Amino acid sequence: METITVERTIPAPIDKVFEWCAVTTNYERSPWVLRDTLSHPGEDAPWGVGAIRKHTWLLGRFHERITAYDAPHSYDYIVDRSFPPSRHEGGRMIFTEVPTGTHVTWTTTTEAALPIAATLITRHLAKPVITHVFGRILDACAADLG
Repeated sequence: METITVERTIPAPIDKVFEWCAVTTNYERSPWVLRDTLSHPGEDAPWGVGAIRKHTWLLGRFHERITAYDAPHSYDYIVDRSFPPSRHEGGRMIFTEVPTGTHVTWTTTTEAALPIAATLITRHLAKPVITHVFGRILDACAADLG
């Protein structure tokens, strides 16, 4: 398993940054993201606990479930299914107020679900690509809110 962490400081208030990131249809502002949908609303908020999100990115398809939601400070998710297949131990986005806006820390732990070379493929291919895509999404957030 590889843990991937991407951080950015977005020059906008924490509630605005949290909302932008929680509503994943905004991710389509990145050229790497083709389509994001909310297929099932959450219990406490549309994008909150229990929400099911479906992502179609240039690098694959992901079916995610929100497992924790503490607006505007953090939310957690798990990828239930993906193509290409992967094992996922969870992801989290943390939002912290700082003097220049909101610091975002996006962490996910994953591994390619392949019979051979899973660690090598995850470390040398998936990790750099996921890091780049997460960064581009946060750059789009900064551009929209900055």
